[in-house]
Amino acid sequence: MTRSSAVQDIELEFDNGTFDASAFTAQALANWQTLAAVIDHTILKPETTRQQIENLCTEAARYRFASVIVNPVWVSTAVCALAGTGIPVGVVIGFPFGASLVSTLRQEAGALIRLGASDIGMVLPIGQLKSGNHHAVHHAIHAVAAVAHHHGAVLKVNLETCLLTMQEKLRASEIAIQAGADFINTATGFASGGATPEDVALMRGVVGARCGVKAAGRIRTVAQVRALLEAGANRIGSSASVQILHELGAE
Repeated sequence: MTRSSAVQDIELEFDNGTFDASAFTAQALANWQTLAAVIDHTILKPETTRQQIENLCTEAARYRFASVIVNPVWVSTAVCALAGTGIPVGVVIGFPFGASLVSTLRQEAGALIRLGASDIGMVLPIGQLKSGNHHAVHHAIHAVAAVAHHHGAVLKVNLETCLLTMQEKLRASEIAIQAGADFINTATGFASGGATPEDVALMRGVVGARCGVKAAGRIRTVAQVRALLEAGANRIGSSASVQILHELGAE
């Protein structure tokens, strides 16, 4: 099965306006190829080298991952390495603290899209959310969404759920979808916790089929992936992607 046909099959779960987590999970875990098609192959450590980025891209092309996700400084390298493969390059902005100026986020998103990124991941303004300034949170997300969507890029909004109360998670999920997020994401992996099935289920419960839910942060096994998909995730972000595929028989 090619990556494109695998993605088309699993995305059918959204066609009727609802999201069937059980059916999605069964299709995504049918084999390692279909699972690769829903994984963002990621490397975001500050000490990452050019060789590691090139290796990431080689693996993405070999296993046909949904995308690669890198830090801004490596976008051009990844775009060159993946030229002609059809694998999208994603990038994070305002990462991992969600404390950048809106003007900075807009400028960075635009510059990175011009360099070839087609997937923008931002951390919502965590401090503003916890201060109750929901207008500022909406404004920041909407500003980046406008830039991303103008250029045909996807916007993923990271909530950093381990830092939020249940009420804040609920409010953040709703604000993000109202502001134009294409996906809401669980965690950066740089704070005190990662993705949990409970958080994914809560997020999916808020957004329904209005946007995607990405589980990311300290995901290293097929068992974790299964639990997160069953809870409602339709995208996985991991730096242990190849290790996970090997559990399903990839070589």
